[in-house]
Amino acid sequence: MVGPLRLKTPLSADDVRGLKAGDVVSISGMIVTGRDRVHKYLVENMPQPGELPVDLAGTIIYHCGPVMREKDGVFTAVAAGPTTSIRMEMYEPRFIRGFGIRGIMGKGGMGGHTLQALRENGCVYFNAVGGAAVYLADRIERVIGVWKLEEFGPAEALWILEVKDFPAVVTMDAHGNNIHREIEQRSLGRFRELLGK
Repeated sequence: MVGPLRLKTPLSADDVRGLKAGDVVSISGMIVTGRDRVHKYLVENMPQPGELPVDLAGTIIYHCGPVMREKDGVFTAVAAGPTTSIRMEMYEPRFIRGFGIRGIMGKGGMGGHTLQALRENGCVYFNAVGGAAVYLADRIERVIGVWKLEEFGPAEALWILEVKDFPAVVTMDAHGNNIHREIEQRSLGRFRELLGK
């Protein structure tokens, strides 16, 4: 059995365009978390380089509201499972174009506007494992920093994380393939078959 493809951030356009829907990957390097408030704030304000604590180009934004423990000013992740990505659909295409990210990670996939932005900008969607929040937290080697913690709260802040061997599956690629949509279509076809019997 072939093991997962090993990816290291920051990702290049060539890295991303070499991936296809269905690829199992293992991610190492820096990623950031971001949910509704981070997306809304960033696309509405479009901070200039240097205004953010980290360069987002080439990185992966993880749709996650991690549970963190703080001791002596140091944060460690207790749980870091994915949240439903479709909530960010209204922001994600502008986020991809504006900040040069190469990967989005969450659960459940995203819509047609994001799929088009993936194709146009060389970006992919990674589906993380749902129901494995503690296991995924163990893949976080350290918390590098956090942005907007006081203003947005721990679940909505932008956490900057260093991960090692973080597992995921490419389910939407930069070539227009979308496993989520394929499953929906197959399921609908089967449903219609069952209704007809």
